[in-house]
Amino acid sequence: MVNLYRDTGVVLRTHKLGEADRIVTLLTRRHGKVRAVAKGVRRTSSRFGARLEPFGHVDVQFYPGRSLDVITQVETVDAFALPLVADYQRYTAASAIAETADRLSAEEGEPVLKLYLLVVGALRALAGGQRDASLVLDAFFLRAMAYAGWAPAITECARCGLPGPHAAFNVAAGGSMCPDCRIAGSVHPSPEVLTLLDALLQGEWAVAESSPGITRRDASGLVAAHLQWHLERQLRSLPLVERRARETAGPGPVGSAG
Repeated sequence: MVNLYRDTGVVLRTHKLGEADRIVTLLTRRHGKVRAVAKGVRRTSSRFGARLEPFGHVDVQFYPGRSLDVITQVETVDAFALPLVADYQRYTAASAIAETADRLSAEEGEPVLKLYLLVVGALRALAGGQRDASLVLDAFFLRAMAYAGWAPAITECARCGLPGPHAAFNVAAGGSMCPDCRIAGSVHPSPEVLTLLDALLQGEWAVAESSPGITRRDASGLVAAHLQWHLERQLRSLPLVERRARETAGPGPVGSAG
């Protein structure tokens, strides 16, 4: 007799299968990324179709199959999807979080508990609406990169480790660079941008939320560039993210090259 198994997971994405089924990709607490078939969920009479929409945090029972497992039961743990789909900024940020988690959990069935907890925490913060969506997204990106071993050097030189802050930042080199290590093509973010990056990575929300809009925008540019350089491809959802701060953001580039 085949043993059923249960796990808690977040729905990262879905796509159609046949006339009434869907393949659902979840990031689970104990089994990492799981792709499973949800039979009949596209029918209006489906018992749990609405629970298996992207961003849903669910408790799922699976029946092991030859190629794909089959979902047999679903219970809602957190209804993150409802507030997220109602707000474009939060929805697009959640989409970028889900896509990033999907990329970082390449091996199916490989436990990635820390990444799962990061995703749940970020979606909970977005759904709660108490924090700026752009800050939540950048905090997730930074912590997800730290999980993957790609955290940018912020308070020290990426090459020699000399304590900073330093004026230069180079994505390909790993982050901040001291005057001796600085290479051509580096940008020069303001000290406030580096302070914001460190605050987001460390969870110092009082510091992050006191930052002006232009600082947040410049920090977002560095974070997005660093993440996509390591992923070696662009996130499809990232250009759609609305970077609307709660205060007016002024114009200005990330920093001058040199």
